[in-house]
Amino acid sequence: MKRIVVLLLVFLTQSTIAAWPHKNISQAVFASAIADRQPVEIITEADDSLGKIYFFTNIRHLTGDSITHRWIYKDKIKAEVSFDIKGDRWRVWSSKNIWHTWTGKWRVEVLDQHRKILLVKTINFGRKDEKYKNK
Repeated sequence: MKRIVVLLLVFLTQSTIAAWPHKNISQAVFASAIADRQPVEIITEADDSLGKIYFFTNIRHLTGDSITHRWIYKDKIKAEVSFDIKGDRWRVWSSKNIWHTWTGKWRVEVLDQHRKILLVKTINFGRKDEKYKNK
């Protein structure tokens, strides 16, 4: 019986972690806002009526390390925001005010303290009147 319980726990742990975007990141999403340290209205594309976009990450098991959100547009770094991880589960977010002419694909790279890329997420930002022509 003990063996079955242990195997079940191992399976559940592995299947839960497998669903994470990275072994140390349980959630990584773009959102229109952050409230109570949670993303509000998760988005996969945005138009110029939004103006500001948030990137939220839920970090796991990296206490004492740091991570960076690197915002990139047309292969140019537009912002880097670093965070010190002070707990086993640490939620962080950064935001970017996006000028209405900066349409097209944006990318956020999540870097560890050694500048190694842990995760990359993209979002398309378009003009409201053109409904994301620049995909």
